[in-house]
Amino acid sequence: MSSKIHSVVIVGFGGMGSYHAKLIKETNSLEVVGTYDLLEARRADSINAGYKVYESYEEVLADPAVEIVLIATPNDVHKEIAIRALQAGKHVICEKPVAMSKEELQDMLAAADAVGRVFMVHQNRRWDEDFLTIKKMYDQETIGSLFQLESRVHGANGIPGDWRHVKAQGGGMLLDWGVHLLDQLLFMIDSKVISVSSSLSFILGNDVDDGFEAILQFENGIKAIVEVGTTNFITLPRWYVKGIEGTGIIEDWSLTGRLVTRNNEGEKIEPKPIRAGVGLTKTMAPPSEGATITEALPQPAELGSSFYDNFAAVIEGTAEPIVKNAEVMRVQNLIEAIFESAEKNQVVKDFDMYGEGK
Repeated sequence: MSSKIHSVVIVGFGGMGSYHAKLIKETNSLEVVGTYDLLEARRADSINAGYKVYESYEEVLADPAVEIVLIATPNDVHKEIAIRALQAGKHVICEKPVAMSKEELQDMLAAADAVGRVFMVHQNRRWDEDFLTIKKMYDQETIGSLFQLESRVHGANGIPGDWRHVKAQGGGMLLDWGVHLLDQLLFMIDSKVISVSSSLSFILGNDVDDGFEAILQFENGIKAIVEVGTTNFITLPRWYVKGIEGTGIIEDWSLTGRLVTRNNEGEKIEPKPIRAGVGLTKTMAPPSEGATITEALPQPAELGSSFYDNFAAVIEGTAEPIVKNAEVMRVQNLIEAIFESAEKNQVVKDFDMYGEGK
C-alpha cells in the first residue's frame, strides 16, 4: 500500500482518459487533480467531473503540485508529451502503444533515465482474468507443457473512433489490440521469438489494418497464433491452448471454458472408427469413454498489485514495476517484425527482439 496519495493530471480526457479517472478513484495511492485537453467538450466533461481544467500543457508542467502526467492521447503525440513531462520533473504513465517506433521509445526511455523519473506504459491487460487463467495453466503445467497457444479477439463493428483510422496517428488494429495480445504472450513466455509470419487485413478500405493474423515461433518450441478481427460476426474462442496432457479453451472474457485432460488412470481402450463424411476414421474419432477427464478452469493467477498501486510503489522505491520498460521494448520490436513480415509477405527471422530495451 502506498504511503501517500500522488497527484495525477490526465492529458487527453476522451474515452480512455475518463476511464483512467474512474479507475484511479478506486485506488488509495493516486488522485486525479486535473486534466488537459484541446477539445472544448472534453474540457466541459472534466469540469462536470469536478477536475481542474488546465488552459495549456505549459501550465500543467509548471504546476509543482502535479507529480504524474498520464498520457491518453492519439499515439503520434505520446513521445513529445512524455519527454516534456519528464524534463519538467514529472513521472509519466503512458497509454499503449507507447510509441510509433522503437526509435521513439528509445528517446522516451533515455529522457526518463536522464532525469531519474518513473516512466511506465499502461499494459493493463496483463490483469485480465482470462489471460491470468492461461498464465497459471502455463506456469503450473495444468495440462502438461503447453506447446501451442491461440489468442484471438473478434468483433464486427469495424475500427472504432476517428483517429484510429489514420495511419499517421498510429491507428490500426495491430497497434490498438495487437499490442495487448503480444504483451500478454511475451510477459508469460520467457523465450525469444525466433520467427514471425503475418498478414494484415484491409477489408474495410482504410489506410490502416482492420485486423491481422500472426504466427510466432518461440525458441523454446512453443507456437502462438495471434488474431485480431473487426469483421467477425461469429467469434472464435478467446483462447485455445494445447498441452501434452490435454486441451484448454476459454470462450470469452466471462471465463466460459473448460479443460479436457488425459485420464491416466482410465482403462486404455482403442477408439472406435466413426463415419466421417463419405469415409471412416479412427484418428479423428472422439476418445473412448473414460479416456479423458473434463474439468473447470483453474482460478486465475494473481499479480499482487493493481497497475496504479504498483506505479505509486515504484515512485516510492518500494516495488519493482510489473510492466518493465525492457518488456515494452520487446513488444515494440515484435510489432515492427509483424509489420515487416506482412509488407514483405515472408517469414521474418533473427530480428533484434531485445535491442535497446534496458
